[in-house]
Amino acid sequence: MFQDKEMVNDYLAGLNASLTGYANIIAQTNNSELRQTLIQLRNQDESRQRTLYSYALQKGHYKPAAQASEEVVQQLKTQLINEMQNN
Repeated sequence: MFQDKEMVNDYLAGLNASLTGYANIIAQTNNSELRQTLIQLRNQDESRQRTLYSYALQKGHYKPAAQASEEVVQQLKTQLINEMQNN
């Protein structure tokens, strides 16, 4: 029988895989109505993922990585902005 932690982690893994799938499909969908429907479904899964992530964090089922320093965050932002401007 599954324990709470196993069920939460399994559901989170499924949601994460679903979000990856949505990203790939949305990027390749030409029909605007279908694209909007997929975006809505993705947004619902993102909301579920965030809720479940918060639950897992609260229950101690998930241990996040240490937070990056403000300097590292700013460096990454700068790199991303530069890459976007160069494309």
